[in-house]
Amino acid sequence: MARKDLLKGLMQPEEPSEAPAPRPQHRYSKGAIGAVSQSIAELKRRALEEIPADLIDNGGLRDRLGEDPEEFERLKASLAEYGQQVPVLLRFDPNYEGRYQVVYGRRRVAALKALGMRVKAMVRDINDRDLIVAQGQENAVRRDLTFIEKANFARQMVAQGFERKVVCDALNIDKTVISRMLQVAEAVPLPLITAIGPAPAAGRDRWLKLAQRIGDRDAKALAGQLTAESSDARFEEAFALVTDTPAPVAKPQPRALKSGGRTIATAKKAGTKTTLTFDAKAAEGFEDWLIENIAEIHRDWKARGE
Repeated sequence: MARKDLLKGLMQPEEPSEAPAPRPQHRYSKGAIGAVSQSIAELKRRALEEIPADLIDNGGLRDRLGEDPEEFERLKASLAEYGQQVPVLLRFDPNYEGRYQVVYGRRRVAALKALGMRVKAMVRDINDRDLIVAQGQENAVRRDLTFIEKANFARQMVAQGFERKVVCDALNIDKTVISRMLQVAEAVPLPLITAIGPAPAAGRDRWLKLAQRIGDRDAKALAGQLTAESSDARFEEAFALVTDTPAPVAKPQPRALKSGGRTIATAKKAGTKTTLTFDAKAAEGFEDWLIENIAEIHRDWKARGE
């Protein structure tokens, strides 16, 4: 099976089973009974299973450089309300009997584990090489992974001994793009990449400039000078340090307004204006009440100030 078709071969539509199927057995007796036994075992192997989340560990390479706590909470809330709609892909843990490793779907597994829910999964016998290639192919179609996260994933694949062609096939990109990714990932030390984080607004060209200018600077010292709250702002700080240019003034970040642990609105200030944006579902009509009563609230506020 070609590497590009690996995920297609791993994924088949199936119905959930009541309990995790055992490891597939590869020894069958000869004849018709053996053929039937093999077919049944194959059907069990390809069925969706519901796995206790505490039996699942991460596998493969690290693909994300940071997690957004609010995004993770939204994922948990969605899973709690609607259940798990898309299965994850697991493999049998090669080191511990009865445990599993994530091929892809780590965030869903982590959220389901936090909720105490079982994980709907496809379970396959996958070796280390195919695990990483499958993870890379899944990453290639994800729009939320940034340039530096994909570059770091490519660097890890090369460090694991994968040929450039396999890396290209896994991430579905050509040799030129892989070369630029690796140029950045090899020139910018990992401690600095980790300190900066995913930096979604910093594209390939900005990372290339950073890689070209960093030279032999102490990465840990640079990382220690990054103080901005957002990943994009930390990239700008690092870029300013290595290019000796003043960092741009960071734009004020939206502030999450929470009630009962849920974000019901965000507040954003720009100059003399402040904008409140409500999540109608989370606010449950509070925004309408606020509009109707804001004049009275403002009068009370002024009265207290006087």
